Order: sequence, then C-alpha cells, then structure tokens
Amino acid sequence: MALALTPRLFRRGLELFAVISLIGVVVVLVVFGENLQAFLSALAHLHWRWLLVGLGLASMDWIGGGSRLWVVARHVHPGVRWRDMVIAGGMSAWAAYLTPFQTGAGPTMMWAMRRAGVRLPEAMTSTFMTFVATVAFFALAGPLAIYLGAGKSLAEHNVVLGITYYGLFRTSLTIFGVLGVLMLVAMVFPVWLRDAVHWLATRLERKSRRVAARIEQLREGIDRAHDCLVAFGNPKGWLALFWAVLLSGPSHANKLLAGYVALRTLGLHTNFVDILLLQTFITFLLYFAPTPGSSGLAELLSAAVMQIYVQPAELPTYTLIWRFINSYATVIVGSLLFWHWLKRGLVGQEESVAAEGVDP
Repeated sequence: MALALTPRLFRRGLELFAVISLIGVVVVLVVFGENLQAFLSALAHLHWRWLLVGLGLASMDWIGGGSRLWVVARHVHPGVRWRDMVIAGGMSAWAAYLTPFQTGAGPTMMWAMRRAGVRLPEAMTSTFMTFVATVAFFALAGPLAIYLGAGKSLAEHNVVLGITYYGLFRTSLTIFGVLGVLMLVAMVFPVWLRDAVHWLATRLERKSRRVAARIEQLREGIDRAHDCLVAFGNPKGWLALFWAVLLSGPSHANKLLAGYVALRTLGLHTNFVDILLLQTFITFLLYFAPTPGSSGLAELLSAAVMQIYVQPAELPTYTLIWRFINSYATVIVGSLLFWHWLKRGLVGQEESVAAEGVDP
C-alpha cells in the first residue's frame, strides 16, 4: 500500500511530536528535576561554545545522511547531484521524526529523490542500501565496542530485577545482528528477493483491480530494482556499500554524540566512550518507537538512563539540549522547507510514493 505524503499527514505528525515531546519534558522536570528555579538556573550557565558544536552535529541528519545516500545513489544513477541527496537525506530524517516507527523515512527519501530526477526503482534500491548500511554499521560498531571493553562500568547499574544497562545493550545489539544477516542474504541472493516480491505482486493482482491494471509496470519496476541490487554485487558496488557503512557514522553522529555534547554544554566532564555506548543503547531502543520521533519515550528514557551522570537539577536542561541536537533542529528546518515547497506548489495534496508510479 502506498504511503500518501500529504501536508495533513505531516501537520498531524508535527502536532503530535510537539505535544508529546512537551509532555515528556514536563514529566522529566516534575519527576526527575528538583524545581523550576533550578531548571532556569541551569539554562543560564550553559557553555555556549559546546552548544554551537551541537548545532553542527544536528546538521549531520542532512550532510551525513545525504552524503551516504549520494554514495549509493550515484552507483545506480550516475550524475545524481550531492546537493539533491543532502535534501533527500535531511527530509527523510524529518519525516522519520514525524511518523510512528519511522515509517515516513523511506517513502519521503524516495519522493525527494524522484523530485531530483531519480526513477523510482533506483530510488528504492538506494533507500534500501542506506538501511543496509545503517544495520551493518550498528551490527559492527556494537560488538567492536564490547570487544574493546568499552562501557563495562554500565554493568554496575541495574534497571530492574537485576537487569543492567550493559545487558540491555547487548540484547538490543542482537536485534541489529539478526537484521544484518537478513540484509546480507538479500544482498548475496537478490534473485530470491525479486522472486518473493513478484510472488507478492501476483497475490496483490488477484485481490486488487487497481494493482492488476498496472501490474506490468509494477513488474518492470521490480525487475529494474533487481538489476540495481545486482549492480551492488560487483567490486565497485561493494566499495560503494563500504563507504556507505563508514558514512553511517557521520549520518548518525547527532544521535550518538548528542549526549556527550549536551553534558559538555552543562559543564560536565565524563568518560566519552561510556557515554557513546549509552547513546548507542538509547538509539537501539528508540529506533522503532511507536510515537512520532520517539517523542515522550525519548525524553523519559534518556532522563532515566542519564541520571547516572547528571544531577536532578540539570536533567531537564540536559534533556532539552540532547533532544534539540538529535531531532528538534531537524524537525524545525525540515518543516520550514516543506512548508516553503507547499507554498510554491511543489507538493501536491495527495503526493504518493508507490510502485504504480514507476516510469516505463
């Protein structure tokens, strides 16, 4: 089923994101913080140079994510412009923050790529490869951190019933490891994936007259997407994927480094590696959160985890800075850009990303 990218959908997502996030911050202030005066006092003593670093990190949703997308997209669509992919990467992150389970990320990335002249099969393949790169990055970075002994101190902190943060981290890492194996199978045996999608298309053809009327174009798109996926099976394709995995670090830098920068903004000095491991753990748990942009859940989970290092009086301030770096900034910039497109008539009322839109 297509995901309609309508102004109404994103407006509703923005409203929910703002309201739930505000509730989350208020709950952190009431439950974890000491009082409003202590919160305001912490705001008045920020280290602004580190806040500027945070602004730079926030841009990685766009620059890092766009660069990674450009690396894989140019392999199947030569001549694609880096600037267009930066916009597509940033708007994908924006849509992810405004939809449950990040469901808007992929369709919006493909939609933005199509606006830049990339056909849907190439856009679908490029989007899939960025997801492969994300899974591979976390599946490799997590075990490496554990192997090097990083974050062992987290094992000293229990959550409930003797469960430690370190144990939860290893459990969440297993999920990404399983996803990594599935992605690897799809890469090594693309014919299986193509046949599975053709089988699904046949089932849809029997149940939907609308799909049946466009099934030939749909099958052409499936075959072209398969060809694009096969193109990543040669040395040049694997090299493009390798660079995409490396660029997943900058692409997720705002999430992985936001905690450390927020602490430094408050004037707190902590172990960088332990904080990085904690932020990776938080990212794992929030990756498929049901609320738009993990709103509410992110504020509460971060406060519960980071109270190990942050005093109650500074915890609400920390939460605000942390969320601004890893999501609020992108939501603000993306919303302004989207409404600018809307006013210029570049976004239709019922824009959609679907296989039925494949060019013949």
